[in-house]
Amino acid sequence: MIVDPRFGVLREALASYASDPDDPEPGAAEILQAAVALVVRGGAELEVLLIKRAKREGDPWSGHMALPGGRRDPGDASLLETAIRETREETAVDLQARGVHLGRLEEVRPQSPRLPKLSVTPHVFGVPADTPAHAASGEVDAVHWVSLARLRSAETKGQVEIPLPGGSRSFPCLLVADDAVWGLTYRILDDFLTRAPEVFPLPRGV
Repeated sequence: MIVDPRFGVLREALASYASDPDDPEPGAAEILQAAVALVVRGGAELEVLLIKRAKREGDPWSGHMALPGGRRDPGDASLLETAIRETREETAVDLQARGVHLGRLEEVRPQSPRLPKLSVTPHVFGVPADTPAHAASGEVDAVHWVSLARLRSAETKGQVEIPLPGGSRSFPCLLVADDAVWGLTYRILDDFLTRAPEVFPLPRGV
């Protein structure tokens, strides 16, 4: 597998967040553990894999745009393994076979007391330009590859009104595929885009 040279640049940018080999045991804390995969695909432009979650009753993130991922299973040896497993189950992207682990970002937690007590660890991966993805689970409605350039664009940034008890509230978002990326996923992407240098497309023929 040919590794995109830009992945090395991203790995260096994330070096201060090297994977913690001492993830807590599943269920060791009151806060639930989860992990997501921020998958970067090589090519003329670097792209990030996003999913649109299916609408499901009782799911607080029903219908949201998100990164592939989910809660840690008791059989997952680490949160890195959780991110790899969930990505394979939801999008058919086998990060163990085709991916390069580039590092991780700071964990995030829901800010609303109405949401589950959850700690989400984002792991970043690079995959080759010819990596396909599709909705491989009933929990996923669609998948989208979105270029880093588009995510950085001022035209993509916006605000979304979210109905809450007592009235609606405006949140910052990224406008992608006629949907708003907000909340936890917005915070993760914003952290990644802040830390990652602006890596330019490869010259033609490279």
